[in-house]
Amino acid sequence: MGHPALRRAAIPFDGQLSYTELHVFITLMRRVMHAAPGVGLAAPQLGIPLSIAVLEDSFEADPDLTDVRERRPLPFLTAINPHYTPVGTDTATFFEGCLSFSGYQGVVPRHRAVNLQYTDAEGISRSRTFEGWQARIAQHETDHLNGVVYVDKVLTRSLCSNAEYLRRWASPTVDEARQALGF
Repeated sequence: MGHPALRRAAIPFDGQLSYTELHVFITLMRRVMHAAPGVGLAAPQLGIPLSIAVLEDSFEADPDLTDVRERRPLPFLTAINPHYTPVGTDTATFFEGCLSFSGYQGVVPRHRAVNLQYTDAEGISRSRTFEGWQARIAQHETDHLNGVVYVDKVLTRSLCSNAEYLRRWASPTVDEARQALGF
């Protein structure tokens, strides 16, 4: 939190690393993400200002949460120079956290579905539509690469410690928190 790399738009990746260096870096990013543990990591979170993110969600979750939040497994994905466009007008509003703001959760409204355009680790241009929790992860990590962090989008009155979140607000929806906290 507070590091300038988190507030600057990342530099588009255009070969600053060799093929081998890129793959070593991606492996490192994945290890850091798993160790945290998290479901996404952007290079600027490691102080590297390149437009590279890794995403993966293979965590077991409460079935009620997975249904309400549309949380499905997301196989490992490297997104280089990604950008997204909303698919439709539906939004989803849930608590989320960030490895760069350890210890906090906040409610963030996001597009329910997005189309992510990116280059994969092999240099192939891709376009993929994500829905539900996967769309949230894609938006969160792509925002990082644009110098935008989740606290820029959080409904301020919902911001709380992880302990308070687990104690009071860890239900599948944000309805109780919305009523009690007035957001």
